[in-house]
Amino acid sequence: MSRPAADRLLAGSPVQHAWNAYSDAGEQFHAGYWSSTRGVWRVRYTECELCVLTAGRVELVSDSGVRVSFGAGDAFVVPAGYSGTWSVIEDCTKIYAIFIPRT
Repeated sequence: MSRPAADRLLAGSPVQHAWNAYSDAGEQFHAGYWSSTRGVWRVRYTECELCVLTAGRVELVSDSGVRVSFGAGDAFVVPAGYSGTWSVIEDCTKIYAIFIPRT
């Protein structure tokens, strides 16, 4: 169990669970499951993440104001460099695949 860092939390008191099912030997690729209760927090992605929402509803709003919403069954990518907010509108669960580019 975890929660967003206090300096990133904007609303609610979300509780999050992650189960990492796979990591490659180089620690550059990870895949697993993640869930969260409702809330809003700031995010800054240094990795690329494929998300497949299996339950619930989320909304992402970029720092430039682009707003996108996703529900159960939707798949989307959050690219490295993305900065904005992540809102859990309905408690959600996702399957994730994360790629961390080498710098």
